[in-house]
Amino acid sequence: MTTPPALLIAGHGTRDDAGAEAFRDFVRELGRRHPGLPVAGGFIELSPPPLGEAVTELVEQGVRRFAAVPLMLVSAGHAKGDIPAALAREKERHPGISYTYGRPLGPHPALLNVLERRLEEVLGDTDRSEVTVLLVGRGSTDPDANAEVFKAARLLWEGRGYGGVETAFVSLAAPDVPSGLDRCAALGARSIVVLPYFLFTGILPDRVRQQTGEWAAAHPNLDVRSADVIGPEPELLDLVMERYEEAVKGDLRMNCDSCVYRIALPGFEDKVGLPQQPHFHPDDDGHHHGHGHHHGGHSHSHAH
Repeated sequence: MTTPPALLIAGHGTRDDAGAEAFRDFVRELGRRHPGLPVAGGFIELSPPPLGEAVTELVEQGVRRFAAVPLMLVSAGHAKGDIPAALAREKERHPGISYTYGRPLGPHPALLNVLERRLEEVLGDTDRSEVTVLLVGRGSTDPDANAEVFKAARLLWEGRGYGGVETAFVSLAAPDVPSGLDRCAALGARSIVVLPYFLFTGILPDRVRQQTGEWAAAHPNLDVRSADVIGPEPELLDLVMERYEEAVKGDLRMNCDSCVYRIALPGFEDKVGLPQQPHFHPDDDGHHHGHGHHHGGHSHSHAH
């Protein structure tokens, strides 16, 4: 019997130790659930192990074929550019390996169900029709990535009976968390649940909770609650395997329809056809860091 392609999990990376450990735990759990499948995971930036180390670990076990799945909710610069670049670099370092690349996770119905559960945990018996949810995404300079968070918000609203679902971002994109909360209040919300659209704990979800607390303290007449991140739920473990199977079968459907690198969107016309460059996130950790230690000076076209 031929060995199935290995599963390589690509994470964003965080300076938060608990968040990085949650990712590593998740990768270990995937390996435990699928004993016949070689599984490894690494980060694009900020935390160990780097993606290259995960590839080397698998190659040393004799693996030649990979399916890489980005452990990310939306397809922003990392999923569109940095991970394909890192994989291309690994192919040069390890001649003879081949890989396919899966698509990001959200907004999958299984994840929407977990988000709904997170809301229920803080709502108790509050009437849903009186609740406005503020879904808070990471935020990106890529309009397509930000639109994906709005799509998730709309899908969460559909058929679930919430009074409304609004959207905000914790970095790089407007509206920010306080502005999102202001909008909920302006729309007449009396009860607001801030729901972080994040997989695991980390610096940015912590910031969402802190900003929510500060805003709530300044608006004592409103009922404002914070829900938890998605976390390593069974649905997430199953979804990663679904993305793995898609990649292995070559059933890849990345969202190209509204991608600034392919289509001239208003105000972003200069990006069409641009090679993808790794980039720096000013908001990830509150202080500057260079990316030179793992990015090198490559440039590559936007690979789907």
